[in-house]
Amino acid sequence: MNRAVQMAMMEAGLTADTLAGKVGVDPKTAARWMNPGLVPQTRHRAQVAKLLGREMEDLWPGALRRREPVWFLPWTQIEREAAGLRWYESSVIPGLLQTETYARAVLACGPLVGDAERHVAVRLERQAAVFDRPQPPLTVFVIDEAALRRGAPEIMGPQLDHLVMLAQRPNLMVHVLPLAAGLHPGQAGQFVIASMPDGEDVGYLDDQAEGRVTKEVSPLWAVWDTVRSVALPRDQSIDFLRERAWLT
Repeated sequence: MNRAVQMAMMEAGLTADTLAGKVGVDPKTAARWMNPGLVPQTRHRAQVAKLLGREMEDLWPGALRRREPVWFLPWTQIEREAAGLRWYESSVIPGLLQTETYARAVLACGPLVGDAERHVAVRLERQAAVFDRPQPPLTVFVIDEAALRRGAPEIMGPQLDHLVMLAQRPNLMVHVLPLAAGLHPGQAGQFVIASMPDGEDVGYLDDQAEGRVTKEVSPLWAVWDTVRSVALPRDQSIDFLRERAWLT
């Protein structure tokens, strides 16, 4: 529990319901702000601090200096709370499954090259926040075969071994979408669907500049159903990964 937020709400005579009404969000969203590490989105942060009569740094000490890009912070909060994650990737290994060496190589060849080490650290922290929880979420990944063939052997060998290890966890499933599947809707780009404890689904889409969170997930579910149906079953995917690791 974020005691600073909790005490400020009590002193201001506000509950999650009344605070939500003043800010214009769902009461469940406002209630989450009392959890450690969960910070309101940019457009709400100053408004909440003003309503509670506190400075933002007093309510969320250090949170505003986090290493995540500002636009990415809402999604990291969703990841930490999600009861389930379904992730499709067409060109790289999903960030939550990357080894440190692979993450560094990927980030070093993109627009974040000047700040790659900081983003590598953030990526590793995200992995711990999702997988090291007392009750980790059910996570299902569909990875296009092309992503498994891209990268230097000294980087891809350990990365593929890491995937084999992760794919055998009871709450984590990895499915390979083989090149033999041909053209499919997932080629339009990467996406993630997060299923929240309250039953709401939230999507995440990424591009060259930044990602965005969306509640319009119906189109994503349609694509997910397609890519998941043409991907290899779990056991065959693990065998495929083992073979690729041996050949690398």
